[in-house]
Amino acid sequence: MDLFGKKKANEELERLKKEAEERDAQRRATKEKLPYINLNSTPVNLDALKIILEGTAEEAEAAIIDSKRKELAVAVCSPQNPKTRELIDELKSRGFQVSLFVSSQSGLKKAWERYKEIKAAPEKGALSGVEIGAAEIFKNLTFEGVSPKIQELETGEGGVLITDLLDFVLGSAIQLGASDIHMETEKSAALLRFRIDGLLYDVYRLNPKTYSSVLNRLKLLSGLKINVTDAPQDGRFTTKFDKDYIEIRTSIIPAEYGETVVLRVLDPHTISLSLSDLGLRKDDEETVKLELKRPNGTILVTGPTGSGKTTTLYAFLKSVKNPELKVITIEDPIEYHLEGIEQTQIDPKSGYTFGGGLKSILRQDPDIILVGEIRDLETAEVGMHAALTGHLVFSTLHTNDASGAVPRLVDLGVKTSIIGPALNLIIAQRLVRKLCHSCKIVAEINTRTALNIKKFLRGLPPKINSVYENKEIVLYKAVGCAKCRGGFKGRLGMFELLRCGDELETLITKEATDEAIKKLARHQGMVEMQADGILKTLDGVTTLEEVERVTGPIEWL
Repeated sequence: MDLFGKKKANEELERLKKEAEERDAQRRATKEKLPYINLNSTPVNLDALKIILEGTAEEAEAAIIDSKRKELAVAVCSPQNPKTRELIDELKSRGFQVSLFVSSQSGLKKAWERYKEIKAAPEKGALSGVEIGAAEIFKNLTFEGVSPKIQELETGEGGVLITDLLDFVLGSAIQLGASDIHMETEKSAALLRFRIDGLLYDVYRLNPKTYSSVLNRLKLLSGLKINVTDAPQDGRFTTKFDKDYIEIRTSIIPAEYGETVVLRVLDPHTISLSLSDLGLRKDDEETVKLELKRPNGTILVTGPTGSGKTTTLYAFLKSVKNPELKVITIEDPIEYHLEGIEQTQIDPKSGYTFGGGLKSILRQDPDIILVGEIRDLETAEVGMHAALTGHLVFSTLHTNDASGAVPRLVDLGVKTSIIGPALNLIIAQRLVRKLCHSCKIVAEINTRTALNIKKFLRGLPPKINSVYENKEIVLYKAVGCAKCRGGFKGRLGMFELLRCGDELETLITKEATDEAIKKLARHQGMVEMQADGILKTLDGVTTLEEVERVTGPIEWL
């Protein structure tokens, strides 16, 4: 056999030995009733690894592979080893909660090799864990610059460092203002995509081996089970970017070619919006301010997932927050933390549901209550009765428009006799992309469109029409520049507001249909959501095409 043949045979023998060793580790894990972990393909958190010294780790045949606050993931060869038990007891005495995983000896050796990187870390300046920091790499980062850097991290000399790669993905998503990070498995790759201003953009295709390691790393960070691959899992973790702590919500589901991941980026800057930042017209903003001053009643915000309902409700909370008032929320989950407000999170396993939790909250003597979502009859009824007994209640409902909220409550089983008296205001909303101020240009308007816009304005309530009747009709279009994505940057809301008074209350008790309520709302001067979007185009904020994309066809376009 020639030299090349011997090398090939030795490599094959080594591979078979490793596979046998991993099978043996799996058998030991089953015997000990502990999860198995393959450290040859699972990333190790360097910050976690250095919690114990290299010599201590080798003596105990263990490695701390991840940490989350005071929770540690520890890989061991055998939990029955006296030195291993001694280490576990010592960690627990230091206040750590320890989750054990069984690994092969070769897997542990690979983890111990990472101690070399810890010693070299000051010179390398590598990112580690989820402490992303204010790295130079993110300054002046453009969307087009993300893919080449990921490729460099994935294919660079010395092999891919999963911690660095994931840190860069998280950091670039936050820097670019992405609301979600998607990792979708394909036949021969995993597609990485960012959702920016409501639209998904392809970023990079990770090779399957890299994606497997990234997935395991995300599971460890999120407190999920690495060995569960055939069931959905949800978790969360915190990352520090520059001076901000940002929550990342993790959702993993099984798919045709493996597990797919969506990471929701909960940037705290999102909730820094005030009422004036939401995109409300001046007359709508005054209506909202008036309703927020009421001591009791219900304000409902409706719309699909991702339409900005939570941001709107948090802006309401910021507006009414007062040391003299007690404000309590019940959410699923708590997305953002607000100072001066008591926030609670539902936990169905312990019986703390929206309905049950709301009953408990009422015993705390609150002035204002935020209920994350009305999903069932119990929550709806308790919330309505709270509004009728001196509390101001904010909540959300999944309906397409404001007039659809009442029929939805009726469908849930709420009596029409309490819906009318309990409701103050129903708001429906969507998010539309804003034109980039740096590159937008005036668009040509054909005669037909100009005539249709004038006809549209004449059909609006006089107080709205008077604002625009003497203004020159000017529309803008998107161009695109280094400061934006395709000519758009950021989003704001399109709204329709339905105020609830005596006429609506009477109608609800007689005929609580969507069409009947919509007819009354139009008669009372409600500006519908699409009309609000068209007005925003006349203000130079967005485009007619963008309004049509979000709300459906504008017939006269």
